[in-house]
Amino acid sequence: MSLAQLHYTSASAGEDGVGARFTAVGGGIPTPVLTEAEQLLGYEPPAGAPYHPTTAELRSFPETFSFSALSDGSHLLSRTVALGGPGAGHFHAHAVHLPAGTRLPGDALPITAWRSPSWASTTPDGGTPDRISALPASAAFGQEALNDFAVSRSPWLATVFADLRRVSEKPSSAQIVLVERQSADVARWIALAGAVLPPEDAQRLTFTTYTRRPAHSPHQVIGVLPDDAHELTDPGFRVHACAGRAPEGPVDDAWAETVARIWRGRAPELFRAASELPGEPFAAGPLAFTALHAGIALGPNGRAAAADWAAERPYVLDEQQVRRLTTALTAPADDRTAAESESVARLLAALEGRVPATATAPLAALLVTEAVRRSDAVLALPPRSAFAEPAAVKELADELAPDLLAELTSETTVGETIGRQVQLLRIARLLDMDLTEQLPSVARHMARTLLAAPAPDSGPALLDLLDEQFDVRTALLGELDQLALTAPSAAEELLTRVALPFTGAQALPHLRMCAEAPRAKEQGSDRIMALHTVLRAAGFSPFAEPLVLRTAIGLIWGDATPTAGEARLLLGESGSDSHRTAGTWSHLVAAALSAPSDDAEAAELAHDLLRCFPQEIDARAHGALRLLEFARDVRSGESPPGWPARATALRARAEPVEPTVLEHTYGTLAQFLLAPERPEAELYAFVHSDDPDLIAAYGRAARHDSVLARLRAEPAYVADCFTVWTSHPHAGRAWSETRAALLEDVLRPVVRDLSGSEIAAVEKAAEQTGSSRTAEAFRTWRRRPGTFGRRLGSRLAARVRRS
Repeated sequence: MSLAQLHYTSASAGEDGVGARFTAVGGGIPTPVLTEAEQLLGYEPPAGAPYHPTTAELRSFPETFSFSALSDGSHLLSRTVALGGPGAGHFHAHAVHLPAGTRLPGDALPITAWRSPSWASTTPDGGTPDRISALPASAAFGQEALNDFAVSRSPWLATVFADLRRVSEKPSSAQIVLVERQSADVARWIALAGAVLPPEDAQRLTFTTYTRRPAHSPHQVIGVLPDDAHELTDPGFRVHACAGRAPEGPVDDAWAETVARIWRGRAPELFRAASELPGEPFAAGPLAFTALHAGIALGPNGRAAAADWAAERPYVLDEQQVRRLTTALTAPADDRTAAESESVARLLAALEGRVPATATAPLAALLVTEAVRRSDAVLALPPRSAFAEPAAVKELADELAPDLLAELTSETTVGETIGRQVQLLRIARLLDMDLTEQLPSVARHMARTLLAAPAPDSGPALLDLLDEQFDVRTALLGELDQLALTAPSAAEELLTRVALPFTGAQALPHLRMCAEAPRAKEQGSDRIMALHTVLRAAGFSPFAEPLVLRTAIGLIWGDATPTAGEARLLLGESGSDSHRTAGTWSHLVAAALSAPSDDAEAAELAHDLLRCFPQEIDARAHGALRLLEFARDVRSGESPPGWPARATALRARAEPVEPTVLEHTYGTLAQFLLAPERPEAELYAFVHSDDPDLIAAYGRAARHDSVLARLRAEPAYVADCFTVWTSHPHAGRAWSETRAALLEDVLRPVVRDLSGSEIAAVEKAAEQTGSSRTAEAFRTWRRRPGTFGRRLGSRLAARVRRS
């Protein structure tokens, strides 16, 4: 094959004029090609070049060696050099045209023509140069020279080759800019790429070793001097400053990492060997396998790629290859990752039965070791058959036992998961470790882990383990049953997600209740019935095993408090001894003290609690319950005289008293003081108590619907209330304000709506229960609104002035 040549220069020989033009063009080159070539063949001296460079200075100018793709599918391979002259702007370009579908003679890569002796720096005689049949390579790219260069660029190798892979797989990717002080070094980079890239990609890679205008270059790889790289901030460029600081951080590209390590190992012949192995272009596996087989150390990504490649093709490996690969994969390393261990596990599974266990035993030992020492390595463990000798198993067990047992029994391990614990227990069984002494601690640790995260990360694996290891199942279920006492809701949630096996001789009453609780609560809103259902599941009566009562109450009520009625049933059905032993008496006390103020059951419950738990209830709660019991006694008529004083004394012992308890007690007392059949001595003591809360409770009770209905229906009750609310005007400010408000806001609206006969009945009742003066006062009050209010206000003002 022969190729047409062309020459392009900024000045013809013997002329001083400028203006670049073609000075010699081979036959057959289309005109559009020449038009495109003009944009590619120019040359601009480097920044700071001397105006009249000497010959020695010219030799130091960068050389533009380019392989360019043209719009018609053809390519242009060219070399442009500086000629000096005024402004150092003269140049000469010599190029060959490769029509679409053609390559250099002998399928040589374009970069091999760098500094070929066939390149000319002057225009040949005549306007049509002969076609050229060869571009023999120079000695610039000897293998040792390339090896030396690759080692000198070690920090940048992986990052550059990662970008070369991207631009080869997707030509529209960001262009690669190589910043070097010498254009020859850019050419060496291209030569390194040519040795590594798949042949088709190496042939298509376009490049230029030097340009002053990288932003206008169409090439995939662009060489620039350091002075011309500062403006390349566009994301369309991947800039590698090989003349500056080394890049930081790893490259997440196993293929590029492996390429870099092979170059650093001065073994480029491995690229050809790897290309003969099965695999996709740019697959890291064949390259990594070849490198490991040759003794080149790789990183975790490379080792994982080699293991994955071999696992997919175990049939292509003989025993010797397996042993060498195994030796490489199990060599000491501080950078192993969970992903690498997973790849090794796949390889071991693929090799099982294909090679002797002696060849794969190191892989099995490595996997078990990594699983113990790396908490993130949750792996499918190797079978026991993967270990060739029992002695090797014992030796591995002795080595790993301290770490394994320390993690299994530790209760302070951060982020521990049940999946991790399951894996460690399986490793212990695989290595025949005796965990008899440690099993209680192990079970306790596992149980707490399960309850801390009731949705375990490895539920199926846990169930499989419990089927495999009966002793672990017995110990774990026993611990969970005990912990369900203090965390019944967590145990209930766990059992809704993982169906733990309750078969066997273990009673497990608390766990059985936790398993039954969801169904019991779904049957209806009757919590006492749900409690009975859960207790039946336990298989024990609260009288025989009181602690089941604590679990049952925790499951049915959770953080809520039973109502006073429910608490009375709980106390009556189970007895005080069961609640005392179970510690659930405090739930009953809370039920009484948190009951609504209108719940009559609360006072009855308080009476029962004071009788059943006199030693357990603390002094403050005791005082609050006494208040409720006092209200009960008032209602039943069993309370001795001195109600207001007793209420005040009991309240002092109950502080800080619950508002509902105070409202219940004071409200009950107020209701009885509003009744016509009340003891007058108690009413007198109440009025003169000057207790703002008690008098306020009386005011609220007087506004209750039952009192208003009675006032409308019973004239005698109207007379009674009028008599009380107009008496004792000097009993205290609280009473004076309350009685005045009741007269105006409660009694007057009722009286206003009474008929004449009803008014007369009120006056008669007032005269009978009080005196004629009382009846006259009522008539005066009814006809003159605000009379008592004004008098009250005058008296209060006088008291304020006197004070």
